[in-house]
This record gives sequence, structure tokens and C-alpha cells, in this order.
Amino acid sequence: MAAALLALAACAEVQRATDNVARQGARAAIDEVLVTRFPGVDGNRVTPYTDCVIDNASGREIARLAQAALIGVDEDTVTLVFDITKRPETARCLLQTGLGLAT
Repeated sequence: MAAALLALAACAEVQRATDNVARQGARAAIDEVLVTRFPGVDGNRVTPYTDCVIDNASGREIARLAQAALIGVDEDTVTLVFDITKRPETARCLLQTGLGLAT
């Protein structure tokens, strides 16, 4: 029983580390889209906006964004980021951070 719990905890830790790596990779793609496609987003102050997108993206979307960071941002990446920014929760977050152009 203790071995099973230990294995489960280790598995959860690996999953958490994997999620963190994917999120970090996705940040690069999101930063690029926000800075190049959203008027008013300063490259030196993009982090709060990127956080809004990351926090409202699904695991599958984060994986797609992380892949885009590796192979290059394309129009599908731009569309994905725009779609995420249109979600009510993301739009509220962006408004709170000062970017009222998301919707």
C-alpha cells in the first residue's frame, strides 16, 4: 500500500514537471503573438497578459503552443491565441491587467 502511494506521488510529480515545461515553452509562442499582433502590448511587460492566456488554455492547447515555440509561430498559433483571449475568463483577466482589446 505504501509503495503504491509513493509511486502515485512520484507520478504526480512527474506530471507537474511536464506541465511546467510545456507551460514555459508555450509562453514563448504566446509572447510572440501578443507582442506582434496586439496593439498596446509592450514586449517588456507582456508577462501578465501571457499569464491570462496560459491560465485559460487547456492542456491540449498548451501543448500546441509549446510545439509552436519549437517549430515557429504560424497563423494557426495566432488563431489559437486569439480564440483563447475571446473566452470570458481570459477577457476579464486581460481587462484587469490593462489590455482592453481582447474581445
